[in-house]
Amino acid sequence: MIPRREFITFLGGAATWPLAASAQQRAMPVIGYLATRNAANDAAYVEAFRKGLAESGFIPGQNVAIEFRWANGQYNQLPTFATELVRLHVNVLVTAGGEAAPVAKAATSTIPLVFSTGRDPVKSGLVQSLNRPGGNLTGMTTLNRELSAKRLGLLRDLVPGDATLALMVDPSEGDAEGQITDVQEAARQIGRKLLVLRVRSTEAEIEAAFAMMAERAVGGVLINGQAAFLAKGGLVVAAATRLGVPSIYEAREWAAAGGLMSYSTSFIDSYHNVGIYTSRILKGATPANLPVMQPTKFELLINLQTARALKLTIPPGILAIATEVIE
Repeated sequence: MIPRREFITFLGGAATWPLAASAQQRAMPVIGYLATRNAANDAAYVEAFRKGLAESGFIPGQNVAIEFRWANGQYNQLPTFATELVRLHVNVLVTAGGEAAPVAKAATSTIPLVFSTGRDPVKSGLVQSLNRPGGNLTGMTTLNRELSAKRLGLLRDLVPGDATLALMVDPSEGDAEGQITDVQEAARQIGRKLLVLRVRSTEAEIEAAFAMMAERAVGGVLINGQAAFLAKGGLVVAAATRLGVPSIYEAREWAAAGGLMSYSTSFIDSYHNVGIYTSRILKGATPANLPVMQPTKFELLINLQTARALKLTIPPGILAIATEVIE
């Protein structure tokens, strides 16, 4: 007989161990965790999620189990993984990343679902309203699209004059065209030309995009498409530095890995809150009665090592508002 495991972690892709027994057969509740990225990139966020659970007395491996599924930027895997988790009859389904939430919603209308998403959850059809979500969903919005204008403004302040700015976006993301529209409007408002580059996360397309930016003397680029591009993060950061293109990203790990700047919601705080909501549901709360949370903490990271490599001087006004400077 194969021994049943009460706490299973999948570091990427599908299970390599026989699927565990359903939640009803287990001695502890089970959380399904469906993520667009991978375990290595999301390690700090998962730790914040665990801390949120622990504050309400749920300790993974002791009195709660977690089933992880990591898409590693391959969004076409999400439906399969969502179906696997639903078939396990998990007690709560948690989604990490904008592409995961609608897939999970399509997979179940009965299992409580807690999401973290950069999309507007009302406009994207996840919930009826922020205060009264309705249905089986609630969670956290990180306002990722709404912050695109702020990121473009930071690029404008970093690169004075009238140099063209660029947006690099992965068209496989469901709201890619909406992101493009938002950034185009932001560029119009600040009086800058915008070069839009629809780039899939392949080495050839990424290299070609940065080569085009260098050829056209682009002043700076906003990188959207977090999950897909992060799988090729080292390549993106290296190309930007090698070809001398100042870049701003959607999450702190980009700047920590050598990117010039990042501006975002504090994802650590967001996933901590997702853990708290998950705990409340495990204790009997109904998602429809839990208002969708909105962020209150934001982070601007600046990598001065990269700035020096690019021969850039960061304006004092930007340094003054940075939450972290990497020397």
